[in-house]
Amino acid sequence: MTDTALRAITDDGAFRLIAIRSTETVRGAAASQNAGGETARLFGELVTGAILIRHTMAPDLRVQAILQGDDRASRMIADANPDASTRGLVQLSAAAKKAGTMNISTGGLLQVARTLHNGSIHQGVVAVPPSGSVSGALMTYMQDSEQIISVIAVGCVMDDAGGVSVAGGFALQLLPEVDEGPLAVMTERMRDFEKMEPLLRSGAAEPEALVREILYGMPYARLSEDPLTFGCNCSQVRVQASLASLPKSEIREMISDGRVLEIGCDYCGKQYQMAPEQLRGLLEAH
Repeated sequence: MTDTALRAITDDGAFRLIAIRSTETVRGAAASQNAGGETARLFGELVTGAILIRHTMAPDLRVQAILQGDDRASRMIADANPDASTRGLVQLSAAAKKAGTMNISTGGLLQVARTLHNGSIHQGVVAVPPSGSVSGALMTYMQDSEQIISVIAVGCVMDDAGGVSVAGGFALQLLPEVDEGPLAVMTERMRDFEKMEPLLRSGAAEPEALVREILYGMPYARLSEDPLTFGCNCSQVRVQASLASLPKSEIREMISDGRVLEIGCDYCGKQYQMAPEQLRGLLEAH
């Protein structure tokens, strides 16, 4: 099965729902960071959440979700882009690595940033609830920073070998048009969808199934179905642009060293090389 994001809205305009399958995307992101076990599970939830926020708030914008650990020295980043690709970064302290993952239940923070078309950034920061729930932190962000009441659930189930078995989630938005009757029905129905893991394990969390079950009995229209994939937008040109921003003295020092400069992408691990003559070209560009 391919990863997809399915968007739907009820005919009465009361609810909008985004349901996603993110298994392959999460697998790719976790593999690029050599993450497994509890680290991969937490990372997978963050990656899934970033995709949901992008599709909910800004499908044509870049969304970054940054999860900071209790120790303030560990963090995870999920970077969801409008070309449907998502990548991520895991940076754990020595203590977190030894523990097998980072803790987020006593001082964890979630920061979400959207890069607007004019280059400016809209961002908000919220505390992770004491439960250590990424889903809870995402809902808090939507209510506090976006003033949109939402029900969000993300999950990542691991296999016996510590790899990603399946990942996905949904975001249900309560739109201003909702009446008390439908709201009461939906509030009761959401009790069956509070936890994603059982749904993921049973196969009931595929986007089509989630939309059908959550909106059961409510006429709705499918708005779109978009592919999702793991991918990195790094390139030789981006590496050169980054180096060109360095002071001339640092570029001269690299040239004088006489060796080919090797730079690896932290997100995907791809290696880039810059020969001394290429660095001289950057110096002339200055």
